[in-house]
Amino acid sequence: MSNTLEAIELLEKTLKNLLSNYEFLKQENEILLQNNTQLQHQLIELKQVYINQTKEFDLLKIAKTIEGSSTNTKDTKLKINSLIREIDKCIIQLQE
Repeated sequence: MSNTLEAIELLEKTLKNLLSNYEFLKQENEILLQNNTQLQHQLIELKQVYINQTKEFDLLKIAKTIEGSSTNTKDTKLKINSLIREIDKCIIQLQE
């Protein structure tokens, strides 16, 4: 009978350890999910900043070229042509 009691006590102890580990891992998982969400938001914000900076850089390149710098005239002409095509598309959509 003492073997049975010892086995039950060992089983109870093991169950308590497992429940304790489960609760710890559950809390750790929640923390990691929160961190993941925060990092995803930061990544989205940084991507937006990168996009804005890239656009600003392109605009500055065009402005420098228009000022008289002859290093990027081809890029400027291509960008102006692209902008004209976009404007034409907008005009066509407005006319429909």
